[in-house]
Amino acid sequence: MKSFFNTVFVALQYILPHHLLSRLVGWFARSEWPPLKNALIRVFAWHFKVNMSEAQEPDLSAYRHFNAFFTRALKPDAREPDMDPASILCPADGTLSQIGHIEENLVLQAKGDYYTVERLLGGDPALAKAFHNGSFATVYLSPRDYHRVHMPLSGTLLRTIYIPGRLFSVNDATAARVPNLFARNERLVCLFETPAGKMAVIMVGAMIVAGIETVWNGPVTPPHRDMEVTHFRVTPDMPPMVLPRAGEMGRFYLGSTAIVLFEHHAVNWLDTLKAGDSLRMGQSIGRLQDPS
Repeated sequence: MKSFFNTVFVALQYILPHHLLSRLVGWFARSEWPPLKNALIRVFAWHFKVNMSEAQEPDLSAYRHFNAFFTRALKPDAREPDMDPASILCPADGTLSQIGHIEENLVLQAKGDYYTVERLLGGDPALAKAFHNGSFATVYLSPRDYHRVHMPLSGTLLRTIYIPGRLFSVNDATAARVPNLFARNERLVCLFETPAGKMAVIMVGAMIVAGIETVWNGPVTPPHRDMEVTHFRVTPDMPPMVLPRAGEMGRFYLGSTAIVLFEHHAVNWLDTLKAGDSLRMGQSIGRLQDPS
């Protein structure tokens, strides 16, 4: 029965007006009218059993609107990043969807289903080639999770690529039934230079609001629906954009997935990790490879 309902749920997503629905829900999520925003926040927190004891502001009624609650900050000691500088940190709270090695240019989405690095990164073959035979990790953020994304390693921002697309749900049921899911949803690719070489963090939007925001540029999606590439070149007026290890890089509004890519022979994932594991931002999920 569960499989039947999942199939129907996915089928409906093909005909739903993704962006219109997202804009409508987004209006409610940004409303500052106390009766509405307080009701939305309380029902959501109760239904998804959100742990407010970790929040910097535990009072539900104190949030300006639903989006402020959804992207709430945590107490300073709520997450303690692994202190080993050779550790690769988990970028977000969530569930490990998949983790492993990129097979030439193919990234595993679900059992027997792959998508290409080139398509994920917006169709740039030169950029995609840097990650051929590299490593990837996909983290799914459920509605109850902390929705800020942090740096797995310290890095200098080189480029961002905004890629328009659909807004399918990114839960396991949809990932198992929609081919090329993460390479067809709206997303933001963030390319960094790190101690491990090139690292890409891809923030994938999903059904309902799909808002993406970065610490260096604010809201990214919407308002436009064309691919947009931004280069962060160092000039006398523009110093390098360096983000520290475990530092916040962005945040999601509702449905979301974060994908991290590394180059070939850059990192080793921990052998103990497997799809379905619960993760917390800042825990170690791998280590830098010893260049020797």
